[in-house]
Amino acid sequence: MLVIIVFAFFISDSNIFARLGYDSKIRELNNQISYYRDKTVEDKKKLEELESDKDHIEKFARENYLMKKENEDVFIIE
Repeated sequence: MLVIIVFAFFISDSNIFARLGYDSKIRELNNQISYYRDKTVEDKKKLEELESDKDHIEKFARENYLMKKENEDVFIIE
């Protein structure tokens, strides 16, 4: 009986150490899922904002692509 228990928990392919590793990986993947769900909600809000107003599109282009109007200078400070 003891041999079966030792084999089942420590030697087999689904041993206790592998199970703990799998649990850790599952937690990590669930954290990634949560992060990307939050990021998706944030990006949807930005998209709706860009689609709703021309001024937001201009602001986005200026901030992210360093676009400028004629007769205007852009200074980049890092």
